Amino acid sequence: MIVETLEGLAVQLQNGKTTSRDLTEACLARIEDEAGEGVRAFLSTDAEGAIATADFMDARRRAGRAPSPYAGIPISLKDLFDVAGEVTAAGSTILRSSEPVTADATCVARLRAAGFVFLGRTNMTEFAYSGVGVNPHYGTPKSVWDRAQGRIPGGSSSGAAVSVADGMAYMGLGTDTGGSCRVPAAFNNITGYKSSTGRVPKDGVFPLSDTLDTVGPLANSVQCCSTIDAMMAGDRTGSLLARDPATLRFGILQHVAMDTMDPEVATAFDAAVKTLGKAGVVFSEVPFPDLTELPSLNAKGGISAAEAMDVHADMLERHGDEYHHMVRIRIQSGLNVTGPELVAHYRRRKEMIAKFARLCCGLDGFILPTVPILPPLISEVEQDERYGPLNFLCLRNTFIGNFLDSCAISVPMTARGEAPAGVMIMRLHGQDTELFNAAATVETILKKALS
Repeated sequence: MIVETLEGLAVQLQNGKTTSRDLTEACLARIEDEAGEGVRAFLSTDAEGAIATADFMDARRRAGRAPSPYAGIPISLKDLFDVAGEVTAAGSTILRSSEPVTADATCVARLRAAGFVFLGRTNMTEFAYSGVGVNPHYGTPKSVWDRAQGRIPGGSSSGAAVSVADGMAYMGLGTDTGGSCRVPAAFNNITGYKSSTGRVPKDGVFPLSDTLDTVGPLANSVQCCSTIDAMMAGDRTGSLLARDPATLRFGILQHVAMDTMDPEVATAFDAAVKTLGKAGVVFSEVPFPDLTELPSLNAKGGISAAEAMDVHADMLERHGDEYHHMVRIRIQSGLNVTGPELVAHYRRRKEMIAKFARLCCGLDGFILPTVPILPPLISEVEQDERYGPLNFLCLRNTFIGNFLDSCAISVPMTARGEAPAGVMIMRLHGQDTELFNAAATVETILKKALS
């Protein structure tokens, strides 16, 4: 399968080498392929609406009035985004019978204004509360790797990642609270971006944790993610200024992030660092022992559980038995977090963010393995006793970025078809543009080495 980027597709559309209808019909065919993952990656599709939008964008392009260079490109939307006329169920059965919403989420409206074609709503961990991506209500889409055995796609933006990896969409819009864009990106050998909190409007997005929730894309390149981010945030062009590798300085965190890893991930990360080093990138080992506190800070569920419980209290009382039991357990752990403990969490987080800012001085960010393990088997994660430990490992490294209020991006560090692993780059909050520029250079170097 040819890996298509938004920029490449924009050129093809402009040159008349393809049409929106052709792209949309091809994506719909992949979704509907009974031998593929479409039935599990998508919870619903709107083929008729997508084709109608594609034809409209083709007509506007012929008239020289395309709303953006990307008008007519098919994309997918995670099931927690409001789309006018559709039900926002957030991967649950509880909300499936709700009334359709009357307006798009702001971020969705901005993508619609740019002319993107919405194919449908993608599967996700129920209410976005897990890094493994299983959903017993609708089935779990398989990671692009080792389909015969069936491995987890990562979560919570599971269907978004699989839709892109399998060419069923050219971008999947997701959210990231503890790693939900970056984990599935790493497990499916694509790119996933966590924006700085508050950068992209969250109105019309079903919440998990107001403090930690962010909106971000999963796509085939750093440039794709930058383009989508620019449209949703509305404050930049999305163009990148690739850095000279010799000017890049990255830190490698020496606590937590480099702890126990699958051998394949450790080998891939070592190879990536060596490859980048040969290109001129300079690395330094940076201790950050404060990170060892994260497991104890989250022992009762931490900030995310406490804030999720606030969202779900009424619904749990009325429909508790309809939740996936592992999701319900995680949300209800928020009941164990006392008011004083939550205030202490917020205070400690603020202190660690300030220390992280000091550690970033003189660096272009930190680089670390996105996930320390390869995607486990779906059958293994379906065992209750394995769910918790594996979920922790999936989110262990990515959550560092959420807790430290950073922006972060995961880029593939293994070739497609190989066991998937990603390399994550983190920068300070608000430095998203600088993050994209640095990540674009890392991506170029690694792609060349892996080709």
